[in-house]
Amino acid sequence: MAQPFSVETTIAGRRFCIETGKVAGQADAAITVRYGDTVILVAACIAPQPRDGVDFLPLTIDFEERLYAAGKIPGGFIRREGRPTEEAILTSRLTDRPLRPLLPKTWRRDIQVVITVLSADRENDPDVMAIVGGSCALGMSGVPFDGPVGACHVGCLSGELVLNPTLPQMEESTLDLVVASTKKAVVMIEAGAKEISDELMAQAIEFAHRANQELIALQEQMIAATGGPKETAPEPLANTELVSELEQILEGRLAAALGSPTKTGREPGLERLKLEVISKLQDRYPETDILASYDKCIKNCLRESILKRHVRVSGRGLKELRPITCEVGVLPRVHGSALFTRGETQVLTVTTLGSMREEQQLDGLGIADTKRFMHHYNFPPFSTGEVRRVGSPGRREIGHGALAERAIRPVVPDEQEFPYTIRAVSEVLSSSGSTSMGSTCATSLSLMDAGIPVAKAVAGISLGLVTGETEEFAVLTDIEGMEDNYGDMDFKVAGTRDGITALQLDIKIKGISLEIIDIALSQGKEARFTILDKMDKAISAPRTELSKYAPRMIKVAIDPEKIGTVIGPGGKTIRAITDETKATIDIEQDGTVFVGAIDEAAARRAIQMINDLTREVKVGEIFTGKVVRIMSFGAFVELLPGKDGMVHASELAEHRVDRVEDVVKIGSEITVKVIEIDSQGRINLSRRALLAPGDEPRTQPSQQRSGPRPSGSPYQGGRPHPPTGNRPFDRQSS
Repeated sequence: MAQPFSVETTIAGRRFCIETGKVAGQADAAITVRYGDTVILVAACIAPQPRDGVDFLPLTIDFEERLYAAGKIPGGFIRREGRPTEEAILTSRLTDRPLRPLLPKTWRRDIQVVITVLSADRENDPDVMAIVGGSCALGMSGVPFDGPVGACHVGCLSGELVLNPTLPQMEESTLDLVVASTKKAVVMIEAGAKEISDELMAQAIEFAHRANQELIALQEQMIAATGGPKETAPEPLANTELVSELEQILEGRLAAALGSPTKTGREPGLERLKLEVISKLQDRYPETDILASYDKCIKNCLRESILKRHVRVSGRGLKELRPITCEVGVLPRVHGSALFTRGETQVLTVTTLGSMREEQQLDGLGIADTKRFMHHYNFPPFSTGEVRRVGSPGRREIGHGALAERAIRPVVPDEQEFPYTIRAVSEVLSSSGSTSMGSTCATSLSLMDAGIPVAKAVAGISLGLVTGETEEFAVLTDIEGMEDNYGDMDFKVAGTRDGITALQLDIKIKGISLEIIDIALSQGKEARFTILDKMDKAISAPRTELSKYAPRMIKVAIDPEKIGTVIGPGGKTIRAITDETKATIDIEQDGTVFVGAIDEAAARRAIQMINDLTREVKVGEIFTGKVVRIMSFGAFVELLPGKDGMVHASELAEHRVDRVEDVVKIGSEITVKVIEIDSQGRINLSRRALLAPGDEPRTQPSQQRSGPRPSGSPYQGGRPHPPTGNRPFDRQSS
């Protein structure tokens, strides 16, 4: 093992240290990265031989969370880490995206970078540390790598940009931006925001790019001191004779095949040309070489048309959107649904509402333990006309789902306003470019269709880039699948009319300039507004009523000291309420109670029972209750569940009562008035006080006790009910 060596600097007032030579000595390169008290181990290994039959760069990034890092024991039966969490998968993708473009595309030996979180202080996010650590480890290894890459978080607190805010600070930030860059250019962006302006986003990206230079310099020190010699990347195969013959066969015909305005119109023609060139050339050249050269011809034809003639594969202009249609309420029994179609990209999103107990429990290293708004993304094989295995969601599905969730989250009402768990599922029915942004649009429409009081509509768009051999370039609005495949950039931006809520940049080249980012933001804003206009025609505001199939959730507040009374010994009392009413009841430590049921009357009945258990009896109140016990001196009457009062014999009737049983029986119902609550909390009652001479008080069923009406509002416990006619979940009980 080499001698230990470390470099360090101060970033945002906290020590940032990279060390090598102390652990994991058998890896090709291994370092530890420490920021504050968060520590990760990054180990890179390169396979000695190329992988057979691959035509891509075999890079794997594995981000391994260890719950001991945060002082936790894993949940579940086996009590150990299993499949990676969603957050771990997203961090693996976040690390892969800026590193992959800087590795040689001709490299065919497996590269694996394993990042293990050893200590997590819940203040310094390990995600940007993973990018810096992966970059440094690749720079120290023998693989050719055009780094280093710096990465940082940028937040916005009180209108000021802040470098690497802590995780608690990020809860208050209006911006959560990650930027990875080399010395010269930006290579990756990931952002969530609370409707910040395009101008502020551009400033934040430039701010992060400048801050990254210090981390790049730190890595250069480490690589210069400990890095070994670099291997030579394989040269791309070029058969000039094959290319020449292929161009002769395809002359003029390839552009015609690409000229169809739709993917389904282009593919048959391209497939016929492919089969023709294979049949004509396979006796002289390997089929793999023919296919690679044919693919390159398509790429060159597409890019030349865009750069030289400003005409795209579908015949559109550079900023032109494909036709858009929006429909809501397309499914009858679900709580909300929407169908969004843009060209040949089509997404169906279905919204489901549930009780607060159905929040997702998070077993990770972050500070959040639960999540009440969830967006899930499914990408079935038929969406691209393919036949392949259907299984659990992969990294791509999780990444796309998380991006749309991040875009929508800022407009979702909090639980105080809307006490529901919300799940939106996007089903990609047809794919030809930017299904994640299609999912964002469909989800926004679906939430409105469900009657969720979202603040505003959210739309998203994807922009592409084609660069030339000189400094010429073209930014494309609303890229199709082929433009994504053969282009240089996928720049996704989502937001409302008032600002950006999410942004993601992936590139295939070695970086893009701040100028290109500014142009993409400008074109994205223009397209976003156009899409919002289309969406407004389908539904411009949330529906005023929930679906009749959705649960009705009502929030009330009780004295926290009464929580045990509602729950009862071993949960007996709360189970009895749920068994009788079929409602769900969730109680928080501060005394907030969420009651839900498909039948609103059942929810109100459960609230009545909870209020009866928790409210205090006051002198002067009148109750109708059952006689539960008779003594020689009087009778005990159940006023509320678990609360009895005593009627002395002298208070049972206008006349003298010698035997209590002559007036009341066990189980009979009588109406009584509270006349005293003594210093020990004992309740004294009077039946006589309610009797007119020669009259008997009218009795009522015990469940219709008089007294104060139960409080209950989905907004604030105990406040008056809103007027009738609002949404079902805040409708006054009849």
